[in-house]
Amino acid sequence: MSVTNPTSTSQRVRVEVPATLNEGAPRALGVLDQLSFWGNLGISLLGFGGAVAVLAPAGVPPLPLVGALVAVVVGTALGAAVLGASLVLGERTGQPAMVLLRGALGRRAGVVPTVLNIVQCFGWGTFELVVIARGLGAISHGTVPQWAGVLLAGGVTIALTIRPLGAIRLLRRYVAVLVTAAALVLAVGLLTRPGSAGSAPGTSWAGFWAGVDAALAVAISWVPLGADYSRHSVTARAAFTGGFAGLGITQVACYGIGLLALERAGANPDRVFDVFLGLPVGLVALAVLVLRESDQSFANVYSTAVSIQNLRPAWDRRVLTVVIGGLTIAGALVLNVGDFATFLYLIGAVFVPLSGVLLAAWLRTGGLGWDVSRTAPTRPRMLLAWAAGFVAYQLVNPGAVAGWSDAWTLLSTALHVHGHPWLSASITSFVVSAAIAYALAARTAGSAVPASMDAM
Repeated sequence: MSVTNPTSTSQRVRVEVPATLNEGAPRALGVLDQLSFWGNLGISLLGFGGAVAVLAPAGVPPLPLVGALVAVVVGTALGAAVLGASLVLGERTGQPAMVLLRGALGRRAGVVPTVLNIVQCFGWGTFELVVIARGLGAISHGTVPQWAGVLLAGGVTIALTIRPLGAIRLLRRYVAVLVTAAALVLAVGLLTRPGSAGSAPGTSWAGFWAGVDAALAVAISWVPLGADYSRHSVTARAAFTGGFAGLGITQVACYGIGLLALERAGANPDRVFDVFLGLPVGLVALAVLVLRESDQSFANVYSTAVSIQNLRPAWDRRVLTVVIGGLTIAGALVLNVGDFATFLYLIGAVFVPLSGVLLAAWLRTGGLGWDVSRTAPTRPRMLLAWAAGFVAYQLVNPGAVAGWSDAWTLLSTALHVHGHPWLSASITSFVVSAAIAYALAARTAGSAVPASMDAM
């Protein structure tokens, strides 16, 4: 595989992602590009209200504020480390995330996570358009109807996906500074506004690991998308630093701001925007965050297209992103996204153990036999490790999908696994899958196979 590796700044500015996966990935993203990209993704409008999953995990008393903050730091650090490691693999092979998985599972078996990733990226992209539209409604005091907000956000999203490397450079040059300033405005405003003193009545540290699990799962949720971008990194160190530090620092900041806002909103995530609007210059800060939230929908729509290219590598990504963007807009206009949120979380649980398999197999084999061609053989032992990790996740955290969750709850109760708040579903699942994959990976490694797409 021929890889363009420009050395000058002017060369980096001109390169862009090829239209198909049959062409080499240009190496155009330095450490600052990736720090700003992942840093922007770490701050999300969904994250502010989503911090309630850390503050008040299901089935246990709420955490005290200090306990929730510690859980955010621990969970984010662990998840960002896994993300950073997966980004290194993308840089080493030059392959997007779903193609990279062929080396662990094989080409045919890799279709399963590819389809799941297409569904989850489309779902979260739709979710983001709705969130942006609601944010526009909040800052405009209802003068911008939701349909108009969806159309505006969808149009910006599609425009960004046409030139993805250009979009990432745009984030570095202009958006990152504005987002940092907006986050500081909200943080200072919340810290200087009176809140609850100390721990609220009825709080407990019993749900600490459940809170860690929530923060960890959000960081790891980016692994199925990460290599789509790190394959363009100029170095492995830049890729790891961008993901670990960029996403890690800003996710902690985002959840920290969310926790402070939830404390003042009675732990009601629907009132978080109202709290922000009541702060000095809060309207301006929230407006900045709403307007740049399209980087979240951009990442989801673009990665949907790249995942489809794993199945059809000759298809033009620009055509795909326009079509996917249009479908995402339609979904945001007609679907009740709350109806399938729990299903999206279930899909996310699939990728936690798969991340363990991916990293453990690479670590054990050193990349030997990492065949990402269309003839990559199926690796049953890695599928076994993935399945074992997924089962472990469901036993610890059955989720909330009707029917499915009930069956897992009965099984986990019978095995005396359910109801232990100190047990983290994500950590347990990751460790189980990684341990099994590491033990079995040596038997799957053959001779060194270049990570190329020549056989596609």
